[in-house]
Amino acid sequence: MSELRGRIGGVTSGYDLRASWNGERLQGRIGGVYQGKDLDLTYAGGQLSGRVGGRVGGFDVRGALTPASAALRLGGQFMGDDLNLTFSQGEVGGRFSGRWSGKDVSLQTGPASVTGRIGGAYDGKDVRLEVGQGLPPELAVAAALCAYKQLEDDQSAAAASSSS
Repeated sequence: MSELRGRIGGVTSGYDLRASWNGERLQGRIGGVYQGKDLDLTYAGGQLSGRVGGRVGGFDVRGALTPASAALRLGGQFMGDDLNLTFSQGEVGGRFSGRWSGKDVSLQTGPASVTGRIGGAYDGKDVRLEVGQGLPPELAVAAALCAYKQLEDDQSAAAASSSS
């Protein structure tokens, strides 16, 4: 079993990501014990599918994922985010959630890490993950973006509830 461990976001406003890969499924947790969601992704034949969170409070993950590109949907048909990425020589680039209101993705994959940033210099989040041997780097990147979506969703909900 390979492990995926790290953090998306900063020390005070970020989420931990911890998961185990058995060659077919990546299972773990985004966030902590109380403030967080379960992660359960299946990756086979160039397709990624699964769920972050529970049946009610979570989102689906589905689409094409290969070592060269990703075309994924995080969430439902109406309330969700598209993810389009290209992978080339350790560099990952693309967009999260659309052309106009989305965020840039700029990550680097190494032999045992995924690092970089999702979003801009001021409103983005850092990514720092340790990737165990045998875990596909494209899957680690997809898991990082699932954690990013969950963090953004939770921060938006907290901001909305505090302004009410």
